[in-house]
Amino acid sequence: MTTPSHKALVPFVSVDNMMRLVHSIGIETMLRDLAEYVEADFKRWELFDKTPRVASHSDVGVIELMPTSDGEAYGFKYVNGHPKNTSEGLQTVTAFGLLADVYTGYPVLFTEMTMLTALRTAATSAMAAKYLAPKGADTMAMIGNGAQSEFQTLAMKAICGLKTVRLFDKDPAATEKCARNLGAFGLNVVRCSSPEEAIEGAQILTTCTADKQNATILTDNMIGAGVHINAIGGDCPGKTELAAGILNRSDVFVEFPPQTRIEGEIQQMPEDFAVTELWEVISGQKKGRRDDKQITLFDSVGFAIEDFSALRYIRDHIKGTEFFIDLDMLADPDDPRDLFGMLQRSDA
Repeated sequence: MTTPSHKALVPFVSVDNMMRLVHSIGIETMLRDLAEYVEADFKRWELFDKTPRVASHSDVGVIELMPTSDGEAYGFKYVNGHPKNTSEGLQTVTAFGLLADVYTGYPVLFTEMTMLTALRTAATSAMAAKYLAPKGADTMAMIGNGAQSEFQTLAMKAICGLKTVRLFDKDPAATEKCARNLGAFGLNVVRCSSPEEAIEGAQILTTCTADKQNATILTDNMIGAGVHINAIGGDCPGKTELAAGILNRSDVFVEFPPQTRIEGEIQQMPEDFAVTELWEVISGQKKGRRDDKQITLFDSVGFAIEDFSALRYIRDHIKGTEFFIDLDMLADPDDPRDLFGMLQRSDA
């Protein structure tokens, strides 16, 4: 058996090692760090290749590829979204990703991204809220208490100073799960019996439901002046959470309009419905929150640049640690032109 050379090896971060890395860094520290990486890449948004994700839809879900490059590194994520999976004991979302060197084309990182996507999604939400939420906002309604809810809550605590979270899910067991998981983090956790109760006194409203349908989780008459809405449940055609009237009264901020118009809340609206790209706010080119009465809405569907930021973060933070293994992924013949010879000699 031939021992692979160092050129054949690619660092791989398993789910177990990802969890060990999170615990080593600390989840709130990691969420803050990830938000800084995402923010730094949003500030250089114009450097990146940008395309809506490549989606393969079925009656039960979607499988997507999300690629981008800044000219020096190339990254992509494979991700699915299958809301029916939880009823079968499976995750709604699973993912893995890869980062490569543009100059050689060689991969430099292969990693699980189910856990990492939850972290980067939450970090991006809180980064957006830092620019868009009312000053001093410390109470959030978390409507939809599934796999993403604790991450969203902790990111808002770590980055925006959240003190109280008001939980609602149509499944009371999901709310109990979320409340139990958040119990050790110093937050005031309030269990609510309806969306209307959850939004009482909340300056930030986060919706994160999984059903693949045009739902109305928040109706127009529920939304008063001055709140920030963090709508993260919409992520494919035919799946929305907000009444169209809310969008008409809000200043809507998006990641990449050509993708959000297909998948986000604004798929309900005319093609010329006005939106502001979040990177323009972060880079200082456009205004975010202007006053206390403004309703801001982050119509978040997730974009490849956020995954690229997360991949960069993991690449930088596994160096010198035990939180990865080297996979023999790349053929490395003695003569680059003699791949067949390498195959023959391997049987010797």
